[in-house]
Amino acid sequence: MKKKDYHILGVMSGTSLDGIDLAECFFSVSETGTWSFKIGKTTTIAYSKNWKRRLQEAIHFSEGRLQSLNVEYTGFLGNIISGFISENNIENLDAVCSHGHTILHQPEKGITLQIGNLPEIAQLTGQQVVCDFRMKDVSLGGQGAPLVPIGDQMLFKEYDYCLNLGGFANCSFQQNGKRIAYDICPVNIVLNLLANELGFAYDDAGRLAAAGNLDNDLLEKLTALDFYMRSPPKSLGLEWVQKEVLPLLNASTILVQDKLRTFTDHAAQELARQFRNGGKVLVTGGGAYNTYLLDKVRDYKEVDLLVPDAALLEYKEALVFGLLGVLRLRNEVNCLSSVTGAIEDCSGGVVFN
Repeated sequence: MKKKDYHILGVMSGTSLDGIDLAECFFSVSETGTWSFKIGKTTTIAYSKNWKRRLQEAIHFSEGRLQSLNVEYTGFLGNIISGFISENNIENLDAVCSHGHTILHQPEKGITLQIGNLPEIAQLTGQQVVCDFRMKDVSLGGQGAPLVPIGDQMLFKEYDYCLNLGGFANCSFQQNGKRIAYDICPVNIVLNLLANELGFAYDDAGRLAAAGNLDNDLLEKLTALDFYMRSPPKSLGLEWVQKEVLPLLNASTILVQDKLRTFTDHAAQELARQFRNGGKVLVTGGGAYNTYLLDKVRDYKEVDLLVPDAALLEYKEALVFGLLGVLRLRNEVNCLSSVTGAIEDCSGGVVFN
């Protein structure tokens, strides 16, 4: 008989390189199959300048350098997880469920690489580990992303849409009895880069963008990118940003602050296009703190954007990867073909003891 209650540590590192999110999670499933959760201890471990630089540059590494980086990052991640467990006196975990950090994501070529998912992670943490969630879906012809939508479907049914604003924005919703989800546009992966050029780690509440000027020429070029015309399933990666977005930004001669304003307005425009008027939207991820961005979305569309408490806002992805790990341990579907375009649903992830 399957367990009804699970004590899990969810671990997530996003493309915006804010750091490693760790969330202690408690999951319960009722007799009717309804899931509930509670978030316990949480923290985010910021990346050092050296780690951030290496993770940004790793997309250009040779296979040998990537293998070495994977080994080193696995050790680094294992020590962070062990430290968190020890410092918070966390006991009797059923599993550590870890996403790792995405370096390569080219699903059309059957390639996706999340480092930090080597078998040694279980030895380093002394825990059962569920990780490497994307590869099975990619092997079935899917995008391997986004993976969070099944968590949206199971844990947040009361919302019309679930919107995550991280390095990239993605949303999920029910359509004709199926969960639909896809990446919308880059958000913090570009906004943080522009804020860095102005001497800031990020654009706090969007104040820098709000003080800039909108450049309609750049806005039109961004809006015309082919990705926005494609139908789901579709997903984005750093490779696409470097190939399609950064050349447009670099070619523009306007002030950096005006680029920040223009890209923020561009993101708001693309976000607003996804929602129907009056829709109820759960907004999570670091971008939910960008009040200028959210206000611009509301300018473009009459939509109810609901920002939850800080724990759920900041750790929803870690929470959902915890749930994905639980579903993998139960050999139940944790990846939806309606979302990724794979030939079938699957239970993705590797279990290390």
